[in-house]
Amino acid sequence: MADEKKEPIKIKKYANRRLYNTGTSTYVTLEDLAVMVKNGEDFLVEDAKSGEDITRSVLAQIIFEQENKEGQALLPITFLRQLIRFYGDSMQMLVPRYLEQSMQSFTGQQEKFREQMAQAFGGVGLGPLEDQVRRNMEMFEKTFAMFAPFARGQAKSATDKPAGSASEMDELKRQLDEMQKRLDRMGSKD
Repeated sequence: MADEKKEPIKIKKYANRRLYNTGTSTYVTLEDLAVMVKNGEDFLVEDAKSGEDITRSVLAQIIFEQENKEGQALLPITFLRQLIRFYGDSMQMLVPRYLEQSMQSFTGQQEKFREQMAQAFGGVGLGPLEDQVRRNMEMFEKTFAMFAPFARGQAKSATDKPAGSASEMDELKRQLDEMQKRLDRMGSKD
């Protein structure tokens, strides 16, 4: 059987917080790991003493470092707050798969998006970019509706703004909060 996937590179993290790449037998930094991710290199990070897989926390640390670089922030504050709200929420188990699918979709459209950005800033205008943003928002809403189909027809937006407007997103957040409160009340009655 042919091995199509290469084994991930093993990175060991020592108590002194140093990271050791066993593939190259060199110490690496979080920045080096970020470059590896950007180059599509797969790696696993394990605690050198316990052998525990700590890849998730190291990747989160890389994101934290990137977010703190001036001009590098990708995650809007409202997104971060909403993400924090999902921890411990009944919808928590759906969020990772949804985010993964969203990123796969975005990555699939990345080249097209880059072309549209080049056109937008090359004098053509922002029309193609706005169309792409609108399509992405529609995809977001359709995917979100799959996770909360009972919220779709409950209440319409207070204004007649186009899909994806801030007020519509606020309405969706409000509906989610209301559903969570109902679920909490039903859970506490049992």
